[in-house]
Amino acid sequence: MKAHVFREYDIRGIYPEELNEETVHELGQAVGTFYHDRGARKVSLGRDGRLSSPALFEALQKGLLSTGMKVVGVDMVPTPVLYFSLHHLDVDGGIQITGSHNPPAFNGFKVCLGHNSVYGKEIQEIRKLQEIGNFQVGNGTYEEADVTRPYIEYLVRNPKTGPVKLKVVVDAGNGAAGHIAPEIYDRMGFDVIPLFCEPDGHFPNHHPDPTIPENLEDLREQVSETGADLGIAFDGDADRIGVVDRKGQVIWGDRLMVLFSRDLLERHPGAKVIGEVKCSQVLFDDIEKHGGKPIMWKAGHSLIKAKMKEEKALLAGEMSGHLFFAEDYYGYDDAIYAGARLLEILSRKEGSLDELLADIPVTFSTPEIRMECPEEKKFAVVKRLAEFFKRGYEVIDVDGARVLFDGGWGLIRVSNTQSVLVLRFEANSEKKLEEIRNIFMEKLGEYL
Repeated sequence: MKAHVFREYDIRGIYPEELNEETVHELGQAVGTFYHDRGARKVSLGRDGRLSSPALFEALQKGLLSTGMKVVGVDMVPTPVLYFSLHHLDVDGGIQITGSHNPPAFNGFKVCLGHNSVYGKEIQEIRKLQEIGNFQVGNGTYEEADVTRPYIEYLVRNPKTGPVKLKVVVDAGNGAAGHIAPEIYDRMGFDVIPLFCEPDGHFPNHHPDPTIPENLEDLREQVSETGADLGIAFDGDADRIGVVDRKGQVIWGDRLMVLFSRDLLERHPGAKVIGEVKCSQVLFDDIEKHGGKPIMWKAGHSLIKAKMKEEKALLAGEMSGHLFFAEDYYGYDDAIYAGARLLEILSRKEGSLDELLADIPVTFSTPEIRMECPEEKKFAVVKRLAEFFKRGYEVIDVDGARVLFDGGWGLIRVSNTQSVLVLRFEANSEKKLEEIRNIFMEKLGEYL
């Protein structure tokens, strides 16, 4: 298996060129050996609805069994349901086979040990085990378990809905949440209009990535046509949420975090809330204004989860729609649960989603800008830019360089998964936004 398939947060590649029955059987042997070396003997195994997922499920399962692992198959589930199985079943870890928000030809593996995601050096250790080929040998066992029904019952039971009845359009993008989320929201007492909720690995209607505005067009139209109060969208494996309000405005992850943090801080004054470096300054200011302790941290769901445990934070989120709840939940990113919590808040408040966010200061920002940069060069470029800006500006360097200007900020960081530099800019006026962007891009041009 090619080295670049082993990424920072997961193992991901194209089927069948990079991931196929042969390479994935070997991967199962490597992961089984990795588990064995850490005392893990029993794991849950789930998959999404991609066309290649059933074949990769069988190949990975056989590889794991050949190392003596006990495997509990949980069938086709969203990634958060696989995470739920780590708490609900008597297992030492778990693996989700999913291409997440990537194009249909992709697939991949999210590996967990205990309740924690495996990432970084541990993923590279799995790569080395596969390259060496000295695998643990044994005769494992396979059984199946239903975690979907317990997950549904848990979510229906936990958020305490209020008296306001809401109409919500749910766009699953033909991903793995389609047969689960509508039932949960319906049983919570909401009027649910399902959209593209039949799992289909061809993704015939639109690509399942709610961070791209074009993918939300159908949802916006359906909200308008039905007079719904809001629309909720998921990516392919339902760990990312997208939301549009009744007017069709997209509510990005950091604005959702404002709503969630305000709600949390009513019950937990002084609570810590984590946002990643691409989030709006408005979020961090609002958390502080409402008595919370904002923490800016590195992008990446595995890194956010680890930081939450370290800080004992009750809430965290990313621009990409990964939202993490540790109040009355398990602290992993779950878009279906995030949708349930959002509906819970709106059912208890007077005012629509757009009205509840109407007091947020208006800012002007760019979307995430991605620039190709050679792998061997990208870290050096960011380091040189950080050093330059530190001479005259305040720089937050927890993940790349977030440079603070009078009236705005600019960010440059290295992508952990691609040969790419990621940039984003925000300011209190369009003029200031352009000014900050020009300063950044001019200097970046020198180093590139």
